[in-house]
Amino acid sequence: MNAYVERVIESVRQKHGNEPEFVQTVEEVLSSLSPVIDKHPEYEKADLLGRIVEPERMFTFRVVWMDDNGAYHTNIGYRCQFNGAIGPYKGGLRFQKNVYPGIIKFLGFEQIFKNSLTGLPIGGGKGGSDFDPAGKSDAEIMRFCQSFMTALYRYIGPDIDVPAGDMGVGGREIGYLFGQYRRLKGTFENGVLTGKGFSYGGSLTRPEATGYGAMYYLQEVLKHEGEEIQGKTIACAGFGNVTWGICKKALHLGAKVVTLSGPDGYIYDEEGVSSSEEKVNYLLEMRASGRNRVQDYADKFGVPFFPGEKPWGVKADVIMPSAMQNDVNMESAQKIVANGVKYYIEVANMPTTNDALYYLMSQKNMVVAPSKAVNAGGVGVSALEMSQNSERLVWTAEEVDAQLHKMMVNIHKVSAEAAEEYGLGYNLVAGANIAGFQKVANAMMEQGIF
Repeated sequence: MNAYVERVIESVRQKHGNEPEFVQTVEEVLSSLSPVIDKHPEYEKADLLGRIVEPERMFTFRVVWMDDNGAYHTNIGYRCQFNGAIGPYKGGLRFQKNVYPGIIKFLGFEQIFKNSLTGLPIGGGKGGSDFDPAGKSDAEIMRFCQSFMTALYRYIGPDIDVPAGDMGVGGREIGYLFGQYRRLKGTFENGVLTGKGFSYGGSLTRPEATGYGAMYYLQEVLKHEGEEIQGKTIACAGFGNVTWGICKKALHLGAKVVTLSGPDGYIYDEEGVSSSEEKVNYLLEMRASGRNRVQDYADKFGVPFFPGEKPWGVKADVIMPSAMQNDVNMESAQKIVANGVKYYIEVANMPTTNDALYYLMSQKNMVVAPSKAVNAGGVGVSALEMSQNSERLVWTAEEVDAQLHKMMVNIHKVSAEAAEEYGLGYNLVAGANIAGFQKVANAMMEQGIF
């Protein structure tokens, strides 16, 4: 490894040792960049890596809200404006009780390279709160969102920072956030948030975009290996928007999603979750119920349910972890390898621990694809929503889907080409890191040191 890369990684470990998720993703990204740094000594002279691993701006704020019983509660809000070298900061808001600065930084850092890979002019950012929407009424969530936006609105805007949704922040929350922003600013700046409802500036296909994009990326990987997607079995996790999008597109492409998971365990559907519109649409009902139980699917369709377990011991052609970070550890990775799985396609943000990821990448007969490339379709369509807002246009679902497909084909292409350029073969993990980094690095160098 390049000595400068090693020094920056060690510095991050020392400064951010109490933020393991952030340290983990910095190590994973920077360890891929040694050949680039060897070729560009000017990056070390300008301490480019030392600058890129620290947010340009990060702040916290108090969020006070009242529950339905008239009691007040206080949560912490966060916004990390990590890197704006190629465009306004762009990244979601996560409302989840485990949110703390390390989660926000790791997500924001990943977002820099993911957004760069889309080819669109958007920088990297992330935000959220330790507020847990589970079990809250609509009125409580509305009051929280209004308080959150009252603290945040001064620091965002269509040309500054454009938040979107993430875990715990769906269309309902985006609506409440945008309504409060509009109330405070007295103007209809509909480019300030993405993931909006279609009735007030949202884009068609946005809810499905991450899952659709993941399937398009998988198609490109299979084409590279001389295979077809039709008939392939896929093990997924979760049952939210991302997994729903995967299942919906799998139904159209003839692939078979055989697992879903939740906090309570996982289900195995041999016939395929993606075998009928009824099953795919039931995922929407499960999410809307607020029960957060995957067993409901097993009960409805009479398939096996495995309480307290993860689906990574299931035999499938493709593994697509699509739920949350660090969902696949070394023990799970060993089960995946033992089952002879050829394709490991990350979808959730950093779903694999670093030791498990490196182990999977070391397998000669396995293709590993990183989440920053695979799930970039979500933010890509968010940026397309920004374009529609700025031009006062509404694109059809077919137009958005065509743009998304084209984007994912290109992300796979530039990742594969970057790896090949530096003699790394078909290493999609390193290729995505290098391709995403190069665009941001060039912009940072051209704009001077600050």
